[in-house]
Amino acid sequence: MAAKFEMYTDKAGKFRFRLKAGNGQIIAVGEAYETRAACMNGIDSIKRNAADAKVVELANA
Repeated sequence: MAAKFEMYTDKAGKFRFRLKAGNGQIIAVGEAYETRAACMNGIDSIKRNAADAKVVELANA
């Protein structure tokens, strides 16, 4: 099974998303968004930018 984004509304009525790996484990979560469109923009941003993102290790984080 491939990874997937799940979009849902929380108890406060805000839109959120989570990214699930192929095995069903949650590997990333998004912030609360006021609108469905804003939530979709967050998902689209991850799709566009994550592949080129650098890994930066922080000391004593």
